Amino acid sequence: MTKILVDGKEIDVPPEYTLLQACEEAGAEIPRFCYHERLTIAGNCRMCLVEVKPGPPKPAASCAMAVRDLRPGPNGEPPEVFTKSPMVKKAREGVMEFLLINHPLDCPICDQGGECDLQDQAMAFGGDSSRFAENKRAVEDKYIGPLVKTSMNRCIHCTRCVRFTAEVAGTGDMGSIGRGEDMEITTYLETAMSSELQGNVTDLCPVGALLPKPQSFRARPWELQKTQSIDVMDALGSAIRIDTRGREVMRILPRVNDLVNEEWISDKTRQVVDGLKVQRLDQPFVREDGRLRPSSWLEAFAAVADKVKGARIGAIAGDLASVEEMFALKLLVESFGSKNLDCRQDGVKLDPKFGRASYIFNPGVVGIEDADAVLIIGSNPRRESPVLNARIRKQWSRTGLPVGVIGERVDLTYPVQYLGAGPDTLASLAGTAFGEILAKAQRPLIIVGQGALAREDGLAILALAAQLAVKGEWNGLAVLHTAAARVGGLDLGFVPGEGALDAAAMAAGGVDVVFNLGADEIDIGTGPFVVYIGSHGDKGAHRADVILPGAAYTEKSGLYVNTEGRVQMSDRANFPPGDAREDWAILRALSDVLGHRLPFDSLNALRTKLVAAYPHMDHVDAVAVGDAAGLATLPQGSVSKAGFVCAVQDFYLTNPIARASAVMAECSALAKGRLQQAAE
Repeated sequence: MTKILVDGKEIDVPPEYTLLQACEEAGAEIPRFCYHERLTIAGNCRMCLVEVKPGPPKPAASCAMAVRDLRPGPNGEPPEVFTKSPMVKKAREGVMEFLLINHPLDCPICDQGGECDLQDQAMAFGGDSSRFAENKRAVEDKYIGPLVKTSMNRCIHCTRCVRFTAEVAGTGDMGSIGRGEDMEITTYLETAMSSELQGNVTDLCPVGALLPKPQSFRARPWELQKTQSIDVMDALGSAIRIDTRGREVMRILPRVNDLVNEEWISDKTRQVVDGLKVQRLDQPFVREDGRLRPSSWLEAFAAVADKVKGARIGAIAGDLASVEEMFALKLLVESFGSKNLDCRQDGVKLDPKFGRASYIFNPGVVGIEDADAVLIIGSNPRRESPVLNARIRKQWSRTGLPVGVIGERVDLTYPVQYLGAGPDTLASLAGTAFGEILAKAQRPLIIVGQGALAREDGLAILALAAQLAVKGEWNGLAVLHTAAARVGGLDLGFVPGEGALDAAAMAAGGVDVVFNLGADEIDIGTGPFVVYIGSHGDKGAHRADVILPGAAYTEKSGLYVNTEGRVQMSDRANFPPGDAREDWAILRALSDVLGHRLPFDSLNALRTKLVAAYPHMDHVDAVAVGDAAGLATLPQGSVSKAGFVCAVQDFYLTNPIARASAVMAECSALAKGRLQQAAE
């Protein structure tokens, strides 16, 4: 630790700290535009100037000078940093004056108004007048895709967006051309950005140069009600903030959570907003003479009650279901004496009987930064979990992390060693060059995707992966899920009981009545009577015989368990449309009509029952560690030679909410066009 004085206050800080970090440690406020704690240091804006003694008689950029660079006084006194001296005040006013030379007076019409760093810092650290009366420069706006709107007259050349696309996203989509006053930030050849994380540049931009295009001119920030919640577009469970006006969701922004998503979210998470209000189910429907017609709740319940009498019953849970509604559905189905339950509509072979360690991302998301070798099996993390993929890239950029891939050849934004296409490569890995790397690694990370597990030999592949993953106290077996509901469903045991039917068998007609809890990725045959409980008119609703309209994830409070086994709480930001109701409430009301009343009357009572049965659900934001001993019980078996196919082929259209979004459809079309161009 190094002792320094900041505005007369003595503090001890690590020598690798920048002066900016040291000043903030002392409680001083340092303005900045180009500096960001998750990006490399650029030193462009010069807004963070401070005075250093002893030192040259000029202000220093605090973001680019480290504490170790300071010199002690002539008699060994600790160095001093001043953040409020007349020199600093005058320097900052001068820098702000320069920044505003070419900045247009767009504040009344700029979407960044009210949450603009330039506005705030001009008021706090700028002067009260400008000496420049010349014409402002004009810069042509650029097309960089359907998600980010440009107004490049406002750009102050902080290069945060350039550094983000190069360092975090790994695509290098953005750069600068020209010099001096002619410098412009643009994409190469003015094409659309290709990253699945590109929307984060709108959060990074300290002015109104880059803004979210779908939300353009729709709301002011002070009009919005802000609700903290959890993302369900993938299984990572990114921390988000949902901003609503009245009953409508206006935008979704990231929240900082260093244990999960840092401060990034994927483009699907951010811009799926318009899909929340399109193709919504807002009243019950009953199929009559082959056509669905609107009905009342009582009529729909009566139609279900008429079919369940003496029938073989099963239930399939979808990818967006919360833990509470799956628990309620499980209680209802089991009250009929049935064990036909399945939350694995894609057919993965994971089963809780092999222990929790067999189906979670055991090292945790932050464990990626401890890994010294990574093997990816049957997965494309860039599509299946872009934010997690950025964490792998972060570790590679810091340490040169060796990464091997078995499966499809894909661009993961960092260098990989392609080892082979299928499980035969995994079985014969010993003795190969990458096998030697894994053997020497102390903390190997073995990422197993759903593409490797949704096969007949899925458990045998998992067993092979587990043999490579466990070294002493380190359990590097990391199952990367694609469905937000999957780990929660496995925790509940929402899988077939002894001798019961799985999702595929139920869909093929093995039962008479199927309760479909938002499962839209499975084709159900013509045999069963289907009761669909969900929010959107997607595949599941088209096949249904009775539709009971449910709530989307922004419209209900619920528990989710992410891919690493972390219990997370989402909160209600708005209310369901029309007659739609929360899914657990629908099941509670239906149970009365069916004569199998569920033992709760409120969400709190339901959670009390849930926690009594599964105590770890009471520990929100905590991970119940899986016992690696259970991995030894995984069945060994032969594996086929067929190559792995990634579970997510179209990142933008993976669930009914995304498929209802026009913005996601446009992004999907652009992505397919890029793939076709690359193939040609």
